[in-house]
Amino acid sequence: MKMIPPVIDREKILATPVVRKLRATPPKWRWGAGAVLFLLVSWGVYSHHKSARAHAKKKGGPSVPIAVAPAHLGDMPVYLDGLGAVTAYNSVTVRSRVDGQLMSVPVREGQNVHSGDLLAEIDPRPFQAALDQAEGQLAKDKATLDNAKVDLERYKGLVAQAAIPQQQLDTQAATVGQLEGTVKSDQAAVESAKLNVTYSHITSPINGRIGLRLVDPGNMVHASDASGLLVVAQLQPITVVFALPEDSIPRVMQKWHEGATLPVEAYNRDKTVKLATGHLANVDNQIDPNTGTLKLKAVFNNDENTLFPNQFVNARLLLETRQNQVLIPSVAIQRGSQGTFVYVVTDSSAVATASLRPVTVGLIEGNDAAIDSGVQAGDTIVIDGADKLQDGSSVIIPPPAVQKSSSTAITGGSDVKPRHHK
Repeated sequence: MKMIPPVIDREKILATPVVRKLRATPPKWRWGAGAVLFLLVSWGVYSHHKSARAHAKKKGGPSVPIAVAPAHLGDMPVYLDGLGAVTAYNSVTVRSRVDGQLMSVPVREGQNVHSGDLLAEIDPRPFQAALDQAEGQLAKDKATLDNAKVDLERYKGLVAQAAIPQQQLDTQAATVGQLEGTVKSDQAAVESAKLNVTYSHITSPINGRIGLRLVDPGNMVHASDASGLLVVAQLQPITVVFALPEDSIPRVMQKWHEGATLPVEAYNRDKTVKLATGHLANVDNQIDPNTGTLKLKAVFNNDENTLFPNQFVNARLLLETRQNQVLIPSVAIQRGSQGTFVYVVTDSSAVATASLRPVTVGLIEGNDAAIDSGVQAGDTIVIDGADKLQDGSSVIIPPPAVQKSSSTAITGGSDVKPRHHK
């Protein structure tokens, strides 16, 4: 509160007997007397200010304008945060299973394909020729087998008539068995040749998106090539692998074994944009001893393709939601030598009093804080101007429109970065 100095009337001072007498004194005494008079006036002004300050302090000091918000009951979500990376639900590096010249790649880079779609074609002519040869050999050996079987039946009749020895019949039976084996071998050769013809037409094993082509048509490809022809990655659904500290694992495993569906949210690098919402799909079987964390996998539908393999994300697992918590804006919480406290307005009138109230903070999530003790639902909490207050300070509550504008300036509007409880 600004102190207003007393108004000094110059004419009245000059008309006082002391000043008239001073003006009548010789010049050599006039300067000393003037200095004494200046000191007396200065002391009077200082005493006036001191008395005014003491009077203002006795009345509780000037009123401080503040912004307030009511404490209320609500639900407080409990999140566990972890760093994660997006991984494809399925990823296949397509390689050739036969050696030959790559004739064509009928798919475009970045194209979405389905299981069974043609991806590449290797020159099938050598494999088709091998198939024709195997089928010819099979037909030849089948004819020989049929002839041997006819002779075997004939020898059986002749042996019954004692026209030929038994040894000749046994030899013919062995010949039939040998030819049957040859036919089976020829049949396997035919199937192998057909398989090579099939391998010359490479199809997609999964639904997914084609990556960049690794080999251009016209090149020779081999089954032993390590790089492959292209990569197919399944992006819908997609997974996120993230890590949580080992201290949080017992609570997660308890919910997991109870069969609860635990929602997981994926945020961008600076936690300002939520990219997708999914659910926990699986938990690793061991803790990493180097980091003291456990890996978890969440599945997301990714309908809008907001997640991409190897993308860095912040994963937030919703462990539970606590009901009927006393909630206040987190900006109202103050910290000092006496611990954590807030200022509570004890009167709802336009000019009221703010009292210091120690509180126990449970969780802080975003712009809300759950209070375990110290504040009840319905209490009026100071959210702006607390740095100017003391216990028992007089306060002025601005109109709601002004208060709302002040509150928005504190919290940063909708762009505020949330603080998460680990």
